[in-house]
Amino acid sequence: MTAPVNGPVNGFPGIPADPPGGRKAVAVWGIGVAVYFVAVIFRTSLGVAGLDAADRFHVNASALATFSLLQLLVYAGMQIPVGLMVDRLGTKKVLTLGAVLFTVGQLGFALSPSYGMALAARALLGCGDAMTFISVLRLGTRWFPARRGPLMAQLAGLVGMAGNLVSTLVLAPVLHGVGWTAAFAGSAVAGLVVLVPLVLFLRDHPEGHGPAPRTAGASGGFVRRQIRESWAEPGTRLGLWVHFTTQFPAMVFLLLWGMPFLVEAQGLSRTTAGGLLTLVVASNMALGLVYGQIVGRRQSARIPLALGTVGLTALLWAAVLGYPGDRAPMWLLVTLCLVLGGCGPASMIGFDFARPANPAERQGTASGITNMGGFLASMTTLLTVGILLDATGDNYRIAFSTVFVLEAVGVLNILRLRPLALARERERAHATVSGPAAPPGPVPTEPGRALA
Repeated sequence: MTAPVNGPVNGFPGIPADPPGGRKAVAVWGIGVAVYFVAVIFRTSLGVAGLDAADRFHVNASALATFSLLQLLVYAGMQIPVGLMVDRLGTKKVLTLGAVLFTVGQLGFALSPSYGMALAARALLGCGDAMTFISVLRLGTRWFPARRGPLMAQLAGLVGMAGNLVSTLVLAPVLHGVGWTAAFAGSAVAGLVVLVPLVLFLRDHPEGHGPAPRTAGASGGFVRRQIRESWAEPGTRLGLWVHFTTQFPAMVFLLLWGMPFLVEAQGLSRTTAGGLLTLVVASNMALGLVYGQIVGRRQSARIPLALGTVGLTALLWAAVLGYPGDRAPMWLLVTLCLVLGGCGPASMIGFDFARPANPAERQGTASGITNMGGFLASMTTLLTVGILLDATGDNYRIAFSTVFVLEAVGVLNILRLRPLALARERERAHATVSGPAAPPGPVPTEPGRALA
C-alpha cells in the first residue's frame, strides 16, 4: 500500500500526517468539551422549565415555543458563519467568544423581568452555544488521528447529553427549590468556571500540525470559496440531511415539548416525566458509545444505522400517538424514550460523511453546514407543534404528527444523495491511498471499513 501523499492527487487534496493523539490531546480536547458541556446545560435548561416559564411570563404554547425557536434560529443561522470563523480564526478564539456570550445570555435569562428581554437573552445564549460544537469537532480532527474521528465525535455528543442530564437531574429540583432567578443565575457561574482553563491552556493544534499557510491571494473571496467548495461536495449535503432527519425528534422532546406532552397529554407527574426525560439522555449516552465504535470499525454501517434509527423512531411515535384511549401505557412510553436516545448518536453520522469529503482547511465550514440540518428541522417542528397545539386545543396527536412529515422529507434526500456521496468517497480513497501511479482496480480499504 502506498503511503498517503501531502499534495493534490487526481484533483483531490492529500491527507497530511495524522496528529499524534495522546494525553495532551485528551487534556486539550477535554477543555473544549467542558465548554460544550456547559453550553448544553444552558441550552436545555428551558426544557425542564417550560411550564415555569409559561407562568412567569404569562404566555401561551406558541409564545413558549418562540423561546426555543428563536434560540435554535440563531443557532442554525450561525452555523456557517461559525464554521468560517473556526477555519479563519482558530478554535480558541471562537470558543472563548462563545463561552462569554452564552454565560451572559444565561445570566440575562435569569434576571429578565419581561418576555421580550427573556427572548433577547435566549438569542444571545443561542449565539454563544452555536460556537461550541463545531469548535470541539475541529479540536478532535486537529489533535487525534483520523481513524478516531467517529469515536471522538460521538464522545463529544455524549458529553453534551451529560449536560442535558444535569439540566434534568440538577437544575429542575433546584429551580423548584430556590426559584427562577437564583437557579438560572447560579447556573451561569459554570460559564465562568470553564472560561478560565479555556483562556489559559487550550491550543488550536499540536506543535507541527498547524494548518498549511495560505497562498498569496488566498484571502480574496474566502467566504464564498469556503461555502461553495464545501457545498459542492455531495458528502457535505448528505451529512446535512442525515443530521436533519435523525436529530430533531429527540431534540424537540428534550428541549421543550417532552415535559408538557408527558404531563398534560399522558397525565404523568412532573417527577415521572422528568424520569422519562432522563431515560432519553441515558439511552443517548449509552448508544453514543455503541454507534461510535460501530461506525469507526465499519463505515458500511453509516446509512443502515441512520435510516434504521429514523424508521424505529417513526414506528414508536406512531404507536404512542395512535394508541387506543387517551393515554399510552408506561411500557410504551419507556420504549419510546429508549428509542429517542438513538437520535443524537445517529445525527453524528452526518459528520462522518462531511469529514472525509473536505480537507482540513474546510472542516469548520463543512461541519457548520452539516450541523444546520438537525437544528433547522428542530426549529420547524418546535414552531409547528406550538401552532397546532393552539389551533387544536392542545391535541398532541395532531401536533406531533409533524415528526413524520419531516422524517419523510429527510429520508428522500438521503436516498437521493447517497450514491453521489459514496462514489466521491471511493474516488477520493483510491486517489489518496493508491497515489497517481496506481493501476486501475478495486479501491483498497482497511478490513471492516468498506464504504457504506
